[in-house]
Amino acid sequence: MTRRELANAIRALSMDAVQQAKSGHPGAPMGMADIAEVLWNDFLEHDPTDPSWFDRDRFVLSNGHGSMLQYSLLHLTGYDLPMTELQRFRQLHSKTPGHPEVAVTPGVETTTGPLGQGLTNAVGMALAEKLLATRFNQPDYPMVDHYTYVFLGDGCLMEGISHEACSLAGTLGLNKLVAFYDDNGISIDGHVAGWFTDDTPKRFEAYGWQVVKNVDGHDAEAVQKAIKKARRSTDKPTLICCKTVIGFGAPNKQGKEECHGAPLGEAEVAAARAQLGWPHAPFTIPDDIYSGWDAKARGRRLSNKWKRMLKQYHIMHPELASELERRISGDLPTDWAKQVEAFVAATAAETQAVATRKSSEKTLNAYAPLLPELVGGSADLTGSNLTWHKGSKGITRSDASGNYLWYGVREFAMAAVMNGMALHGGFIPYGGTFLTFSDYMRNAIRMAALMRQRTILVFTHDSIGLGEDGPTHQSVEHVASLRLIPNLMVWRPCDGVETAVAWAAALEHRVGPTALALTRQNLVQHPRTAEQIAAIRRGGYILVDAGEPDLILIGTGSEVALCVDAAKALEASGKRVRVVSMPNPTLFEQQDVAFRESVLPAACTARVAVEAGVTAPWWKLVGGKGVVVGIDSFGESAPAGDLFKHFGFTVDNVVRAARAALAG
Repeated sequence: MTRRELANAIRALSMDAVQQAKSGHPGAPMGMADIAEVLWNDFLEHDPTDPSWFDRDRFVLSNGHGSMLQYSLLHLTGYDLPMTELQRFRQLHSKTPGHPEVAVTPGVETTTGPLGQGLTNAVGMALAEKLLATRFNQPDYPMVDHYTYVFLGDGCLMEGISHEACSLAGTLGLNKLVAFYDDNGISIDGHVAGWFTDDTPKRFEAYGWQVVKNVDGHDAEAVQKAIKKARRSTDKPTLICCKTVIGFGAPNKQGKEECHGAPLGEAEVAAARAQLGWPHAPFTIPDDIYSGWDAKARGRRLSNKWKRMLKQYHIMHPELASELERRISGDLPTDWAKQVEAFVAATAAETQAVATRKSSEKTLNAYAPLLPELVGGSADLTGSNLTWHKGSKGITRSDASGNYLWYGVREFAMAAVMNGMALHGGFIPYGGTFLTFSDYMRNAIRMAALMRQRTILVFTHDSIGLGEDGPTHQSVEHVASLRLIPNLMVWRPCDGVETAVAWAAALEHRVGPTALALTRQNLVQHPRTAEQIAAIRRGGYILVDAGEPDLILIGTGSEVALCVDAAKALEASGKRVRVVSMPNPTLFEQQDVAFRESVLPAACTARVAVEAGVTAPWWKLVGGKGVVVGIDSFGESAPAGDLFKHFGFTVDNVVRAARAALAG
């Protein structure tokens, strides 16, 4: 049995699955099969019987359209991915979806498909490994000591996020990151020479990477030599440039775009079998091939060795061991709830007006000392986002003992690196920028939501309240559009108490990301009872009440105070007005019917929603007789106070809207 025969098993399974599904991408799996065989059989440390073993090497398929490469590898090496699942490739509820999905397929580390993001996730994983190793490794106890390997193609390198992420990886010296560039010269539209002529090796050398050039991706010995060189690097990530033939083995389609994203066809599959010397029926793997791939015994030895070391680590370094295990589990400290309750209570006693971005900073100063797993950063806006707390320490190439990343102006990479760190485990990452620039990072936010990863997005300067920087920086549609993303919790707190609760909820939310929309301008602090403070966690609650209401004013963020002042003006004319603070409408809508009815009784149809953003999302809460005070245009450049008056965010205008709703 030869290496080529082992690699041909990947090729056969890939072309068979794509052919049976009548859709998919056989070209990349067939082209990268020889590289994968060397990496997985000679170097990759993993345990198919325990896919979550923490010190495993991470493997990321950034060119996720080639998913059958990964599914073939997982099946052949012994993961819980039977042949029946490969035969159901791209079918409803199978474990082999069109692109790899974490938590769907055992052994898949991240969901990939949007090109460049898998590579960036891998940067986050390698960074997490470096930070944890610095914190927990002791002489004779290398508890965190693994590599991150990533496969990528031309498309990943054309995407702008690859520039952001790889520049950062070189700056930070992530030497245990090894990337394999599938340099086959083909993308969907054909030969990339017409639109992609970068000198990739020089580009990565400029980033500070070690580059291994001109490796024959079909020569196992050359690939093995390149990986050994990569693993010797002590201060740089490595890019291995592998020359390959897309669709290798398909005699009439290899090297052409025809095999990139479509089945080969029955005739070409048969011809490929003949050319590869693979006489076996579809989805049939001989026993000796299975034996050559089986990684279960070796994997158990590796993981059991680590588990034995962990037991000794508990004896020699009990506090470190307990902390490592807590962070791996993702659990918060045992006294977390008590500490949060105390801080929220202290915040509730404050009366000074303060911007919620400043409230966020105060909250970080309270919560961060409790959570060494909290790693923050900002996309070159630290002083504006206020994401730096008293215990922050910058992470540098030479010192990985810190907890704060200077991401630079790299919003998209920041979000995807955070995803990689969360996926790796041991960290709760947060990162800041202006809310308007969430547009730059939106797809990575979406991927965090799709993968249900605990990341926290700190978005400041959340509305026209930004002021003089004008409409290019003033968020109007952003909060509403972020609320549309499934699994994303969006909080827009109205004061320090809601900010403290929102942060606590974000840190406790383990099944998805959270976005915090925070103000630049100062906001008044609102008095509350203990019951009202508890109700904040339900997304919407009664802040001011006057018995059975004639009118309900619904506000969020900076507009809650406006609603409170309008309510006072209306009450002077004899109206019973309820003010509802709605910091998280998505969460409110998830509450039981009885609670929602208690806050927004159906009998009260006179409702006004007030938010300095687009009006569309609020109509379902105010109903057909309600009124929405919002802004359905872009902003202007002027001081914030002038803008709020210009766009109608005044007590008088809210009162007029309320009277219109009452007139119904």
